[in-house]
Amino acid sequence: MGVPLTTPGGTAADAAGLAVLVRLLAGRGVAVLSGAGLSTESGIPDYRGETGSRRRGAPMTFQEFTGSATARQRYWARSHAGWPAIAGAEPNAGHRAVERLRRSGHVSAVITQNVDGLHRAAGTRTAVELHGGLHRVVCLGCRRTGSRVELDRRLEELNAGFRDGPARANPDGDAELAPELVAAFRVAPCAVCGGVLKPDVVFFGESVPEPRVRRCFELVDAAQALVVLGSSLTVMSGLRFVRRAARAGTPVVIVNQGATRADELAAARVGLPLGAVLTEAARLVRAS
Repeated sequence: MGVPLTTPGGTAADAAGLAVLVRLLAGRGVAVLSGAGLSTESGIPDYRGETGSRRRGAPMTFQEFTGSATARQRYWARSHAGWPAIAGAEPNAGHRAVERLRRSGHVSAVITQNVDGLHRAAGTRTAVELHGGLHRVVCLGCRRTGSRVELDRRLEELNAGFRDGPARANPDGDAELAPELVAAFRVAPCAVCGGVLKPDVVFFGESVPEPRVRRCFELVDAAQALVVLGSSLTVMSGLRFVRRAARAGTPVVIVNQGATRADELAAARVGLPLGAVLTEAARLVRAS
């Protein structure tokens, strides 16, 4: 099936990859696995790759967060500084194209490694948030969940003027801060029991809940194809689904700017900006 690639800068390999992507989408039943690269066009930085940058410091681990009040202070100070970039982000053309393909029945499932909530904001309410979502917080004491918006209001009251200075945002919703700013930050406890609040996301060193993993495997097993969007697949939490699909003989297409850990498993690759590629793919599927 020959499909013209209208995105500037596209190579013959990109055009061939787009043709495979459109053919698989036209067959329906496609599962999507998205990563940080899908959200860069919404202004959220990537972890790595052509559109991303590696962060200066190591990310917070679950063991650090639960074991040290100082670590929690550092996390919440940086997260409070970076929260406006997450709260103000809007779905981009890529998220909207995925949702159009889901509504039309061509995409059967969406699994996202992102914690920014942009798939849901685009209307994909059934998206499985593999690593949770920054828009929710959970108390490690009473286990109640709550809104990050409400926590943000409380943190703002405790730390008036904290966001007045510059801050460099990171992909996971925090920001780089001077040590003296971190040291002065006041952390809000759970409003119900006074316990420790944690973002409702999976930290490094923490396991994805097993029922969520099983659900993702079920969606991949039921799919006619798996399309990876904007992920280098560096961590096993996403790579395992690609390996599962490949072992079952399910075609895999990767749309990502830069190499991934699963390139050898892909039936096709497209190395162009996701918004343009997915918009074009959705248009071509409708026209087919």
